[in-house]
Amino acid sequence: MWGMRRRDRHQYRRSHDLPDEESRMTDPYADGSAIDRWFHSDVIQPMDDFNNPRQEWRRLISEAFGTFLLVLVAAGGGMMGQAFPDTISRQAAVVAPGLMVMAVILFMGKVSGAHLNPVVSIAFALRRDFPWWRVPGYIIVQLLGASLAALFLQSVVNVSATYGSNYPASGYSNGSAFWMEFVLTLGLVSVILGTASGAQNDGIIGALGVGGYIALAGLWGSPISGTSMNPARTFGPDLVGADFASYWVYLGGPLAGAAVATAFGFVLRGQGGGRAGSAAGQGALDTKEAEPTRA
Repeated sequence: MWGMRRRDRHQYRRSHDLPDEESRMTDPYADGSAIDRWFHSDVIQPMDDFNNPRQEWRRLISEAFGTFLLVLVAAGGGMMGQAFPDTISRQAAVVAPGLMVMAVILFMGKVSGAHLNPVVSIAFALRRDFPWWRVPGYIIVQLLGASLAALFLQSVVNVSATYGSNYPASGYSNGSAFWMEFVLTLGLVSVILGTASGAQNDGIIGALGVGGYIALAGLWGSPISGTSMNPARTFGPDLVGADFASYWVYLGGPLAGAAVATAFGFVLRGQGGGRAGSAAGQGALDTKEAEPTRA
């Protein structure tokens, strides 16, 4: 073959589905199997831009938009129920956020990891699956997206955003609501970190697992605390409605639950920072692994 002219060698390689010299020079995986080439082109190469600061705006916009959509549905159920009584059942109102999270993970999980929740960003960072320096930016845009959603709803639905927030049920103390938020978030973050261990948080398995858990938790846990599990989800309506009376419940409970879930993750799966968890926590715009030798 090497006695052929350059053009003939190129034609021979094309007819036999072999990489040509130029491909081998620009693509180190060109001589590998089809799986190696696919993995490089669809997984490794898209990750090359993740640490490029010029790409950070994509992740931040993704988180802001995703959280906007989540709060639009989560707070919108209560606000629409107030504006149009007897039209939205409690079951529909608590299942809708789970379906929205499922959709958001599927359409933008590969961009930012689809955290949509400050305690999820913190949990991924504690697991070393997400860089700490990105956490403040994620939290800021999550709070911004939630606030914009509550402002939009109050302007359009024409009822106070407080109807879309979370409060302890009548006859139940802030402490009871705190513990409910704690245990619900413990389960949520455990599911997220568990699916992330297989790099599926940005895929259909993670979408089904996380969205399904949110719906299930809402069905049984919402009567006491409203099933927030997300400080940003409650922050937006509280800010627009100017009522932070019980906000500490929906900040402290999820934070404590996420911290314990992270500790459980270490007990169940060992130290984080591997390729799979980092890919789920950071999305597919290149991944920075703390422990690149770990799966």
